[in-house]
Amino acid sequence: MVDIIVKKSKIQGKGVFANRNFKKGEVVIDWSKCSEILSKEEFEKLSENEQRYVSLIDGKYVHFFSPARFVNHSCNSNTKAINKCDTAIKNIKKGKEITANYLYEKVPNLNMKCYCESKNCKGIIKTI
Repeated sequence: MVDIIVKKSKIQGKGVFANRNFKKGEVVIDWSKCSEILSKEEFEKLSENEQRYVSLIDGKYVHFFSPARFVNHSCNSNTKAINKCDTAIKNIKKGKEITANYLYEKVPNLNMKCYCESKNCKGIIKTI
């Protein structure tokens, strides 16, 4: 059985959804299977669209592929980046969208409207 699936999201575009229940502390997405490390020069050569799928983590540019690139932002996320994985920070029920807080992920040049609609939504997500 596949643990996660990519499909249309109510937040924005495509999203990643739990295809089973995840317990707090469980790895939801292992980045080693869906990312690569880029140099600053390689990052700068990417198209503006492709740069949206890069996070600056521990001084390294991490370029994400499917499914990780489709994890949408939420101000009330259910995963956090831990040891190069999206790890559940609360129990996640089957069918729920997998989300991350992009402010903690340090996405370079981030300036976007937030569509998460959570109670603590910031409205605009921006990194310096």
